[in-house]
Amino acid sequence: MNEAEGPAARRAEKNVHGTAENGHGSAEDRSPENGHGSAENGSPGTAPAVPAPKKRGRPARTSAGQGPGARERILTAARAEFAERGYDRASIRAIAKGASVDPALVHHYFGTKEQVFAAAVEVAFAPAVSASDTVLAGGRDGVGERLARFILGMYENPATRDPLLAIVRSAVTNETAATVLRTLVTSKLMVRIASELDVPDPELRSELATAQIVGTVLLRYVIKAEPLASADIEKVIGVIAPAVQRHLTGEG
Repeated sequence: MNEAEGPAARRAEKNVHGTAENGHGSAEDRSPENGHGSAENGSPGTAPAVPAPKKRGRPARTSAGQGPGARERILTAARAEFAERGYDRASIRAIAKGASVDPALVHHYFGTKEQVFAAAVEVAFAPAVSASDTVLAGGRDGVGERLARFILGMYENPATRDPLLAIVRSAVTNETAATVLRTLVTSKLMVRIASELDVPDPELRSELATAQIVGTVLLRYVIKAEPLASADIEKVIGVIAPAVQRHLTGEG
């Protein structure tokens, strides 16, 4: 190549092969700012980012309403739901909604609907379960009257009536609820009272006394059979107390 051809030849060579300034470009031209892009800018041949799969299990505190008082809110909502709809129609979802929590949190604390019902019933029936000390305080004499007064008094009290009525209503129509009620009333209350009285056949006697009281509750507060439903509570207690006394002690 002679000197005359030098500049022109060099320009031609640049046009054919390209330089970093024209054509194929340099690393700077291939940067994300100049259109070619990196993985972040979705360049061809680079797989798009895949979101991480959602984790299962216990819901987050913020989304589930977990925190101080969550368990108590669930129990309160459960008592209200069972009282209004009964065992069969109540649902975990409705209980969770009433407590402003995620349904998964209800399962976390209590498990199945049966276990939620048992926990709610136990809380509602706690005063009755603890009644044995009060009922037994006076010994055998008058135990039937004290027991009838205590149990029926809870159904007369508007603050405790609805949860207790839910127990009875559910037990009438559902075997699971009936089992829970039997366990609470018979095993935790009546058998203890009969055993403390030191009488023969305490389990049979406790169940007969239970039948007397629960039957009265069912007819007066659930079925509302007249004239029992509107009778004065003192008169009702006076009539059934001797029968309860006889069942428990053999004396009437």
